[in-house]
Amino acid sequence: MRPKNGDPDHHEKAREGLRLALDAGTAILESNGSALDAVEASVRVLEDDPCFNAGRGSVLTSEGVIELDAAIMDGSNRRAGAVAGLRTTRAPISLARRLMEQGPHVFLSGIGADAFARDAGLEQVDNHWFETRERRRQLDELLAHGGFDAEVKYGTVGAVACDAAGHIAAATSTGGLTAKRWGRIGDSPLIGAGTYADDRAAAISATGSGEYFIRTVAAHEVAARVRIGWQIWASKRSHEVSQRNGGGGERGTMAMRCMAPPHSGQMAKSRQVSLRSQPSYSSATLASPGSVERLSKRRHRARRSARAPLARKP
Repeated sequence: MRPKNGDPDHHEKAREGLRLALDAGTAILESNGSALDAVEASVRVLEDDPCFNAGRGSVLTSEGVIELDAAIMDGSNRRAGAVAGLRTTRAPISLARRLMEQGPHVFLSGIGADAFARDAGLEQVDNHWFETRERRRQLDELLAHGGFDAEVKYGTVGAVACDAAGHIAAATSTGGLTAKRWGRIGDSPLIGAGTYADDRAAAISATGSGEYFIRTVAAHEVAARVRIGWQIWASKRSHEVSQRNGGGGERGTMAMRCMAPPHSGQMAKSRQVSLRSQPSYSSATLASPGSVERLSKRRHRARRSARAPLARKP
């Protein structure tokens, strides 16, 4: 659900939150930090901003509690960490990274994930700390009508980045759907569905109809198309994604950020970070001078080459 009776300055505050998150990631990249550090820092800013459906400010389940999901992936080695159903861990994205780097598994959920966070020394808070009055109002409105959040989802946050070494990373964090039930988990923490990064292809973070993205393995599909030289299937704005493989559902609305690493000859000059939230908010991208132009020219040449007919022998 979208804000209705909440803060009239919500959208402006959300854009300011995106700017602060972008600044956090940019500062790391400009001091030769890694793409992984940049996306974690950017998402952490948004998780503490109540304007977004991630961390503090997340939506409530049908039971009136908040359950958080997050995932992070390093494109240089394709390591990943994902968590779902968190109730007490303040920084879900940091837990996902800690799991990726120190845990024996890739994906943890529920009380076990929160227990891992406590053992790792990550800050724990009461579940009510994440709640805002506007989110409680949204839940009460839905339950009063016996409905379900069928609108375009908004507020899930994500970041993708490319560092000076040419490595890319992706991170996504969310509270899921208003009034979700039965421990529902969407695409955000699922590697290959809502989050994916591969130095050979692209870094992707998506938001929208999670069930649809799961069925179509959307993030991996985009990366695969980039990796094998097909057209890049992503945009700053919402897109309708064609149904594939009998996935079901008539449409899926996404706000997807796709960043492909530069050619090896340009790696040292490229520093980029991109943030993404709901379609109604502006996405922001920062790049070193000329890097976007170089990427655009290479993509244009690749598409033109792919469309050129093969020469036939007489």
